[in-house]
Amino acid sequence: MTPRHRRGPLLLAAAVPLALATAATALKVGHRRLHVDRHRIQLTPQPRRSCPDCRGAGGWWVDGPHPEMEACPCWASRRELRLRLPAASGLDEPPF
Repeated sequence: MTPRHRRGPLLLAAAVPLALATAATALKVGHRRLHVDRHRIQLTPQPRRSCPDCRGAGGWWVDGPHPEMEACPCWASRRELRLRLPAASGLDEPPF
């Protein structure tokens, strides 16, 4: 192997941990929770701890004859992101 060809796998090996660290930081800063299983990848919004309205609780109780919790806009107005994964078939090939 030439030195030029040896650099590719080393750069790839260094890029994977960097990508994982970047993704973890983005999830914390964006206040989202990651859920992964064999059927889907899902990012759900989480309440912000620094929110002046709910103080990280996610909402508050509304009084009345039928009390219920009202969701705080710090997380309830944000979209849930979901990616459905293809169903496994009887083939021995990887899905991607």
